[in-house]
Amino acid sequence: MQQSAVPELAHTHTRPIHWVATATAVAGVVALSSILQPNPATAAQAAGPQSQAAPTVATAPDPADVRFPLDCGPVVKTKVQKEVTGDLDGDGRPETVVVVHCDAAMGTPPDGVYVITRASGTGDPRVVATLLNPKSRNTVTDFTLSDGVVQATLLGYSTADVPSCCPDVKEKAQWEWKDGAFLRSTPAGTHTV
Repeated sequence: MQQSAVPELAHTHTRPIHWVATATAVAGVVALSSILQPNPATAAQAAGPQSQAAPTVATAPDPADVRFPLDCGPVVKTKVQKEVTGDLDGDGRPETVVVVHCDAAMGTPPDGVYVITRASGTGDPRVVATLLNPKSRNTVTDFTLSDGVVQATLLGYSTADVPSCCPDVKEKAQWEWKDGAFLRSTPAGTHTV
């Protein structure tokens, strides 16, 4: 070990006065920092000649705020069974597509499929299209939305004599916005059972 050329310094041995001085200095810094605070941070940038307003992000309409065109009687309420959101018509604002039925205590109530959008001006959610009317007596399964196309598997009945408990027809359906309307078709490669 090599000896230092500098003689031993007095401050290398701590004494109680050193700790008191350090504590006083730290307390002074903390007190000063609590008095001198920066302005609160915000996510928005200050407006200037070169700044541009950020585009507003529209939210999909909430189905809880909508009255559906479904008659469930005076006691039974409607129930949203499934829900998907996306921009169906390419206007940059998302729509909500829902599968709704009467929340009956027994049986298999038929489903309706509705498109909800926000009203221009007020922004209130409203039903703008019925993709599947509950009068068709279908139950919807495998409900998806991809690239503006709504797809579903529909369980139904071959005749009115088939009991509601036991659907005997299974088909796939899809809806897509074209030329100002939702067009229903059968996805390629599917077969009706």
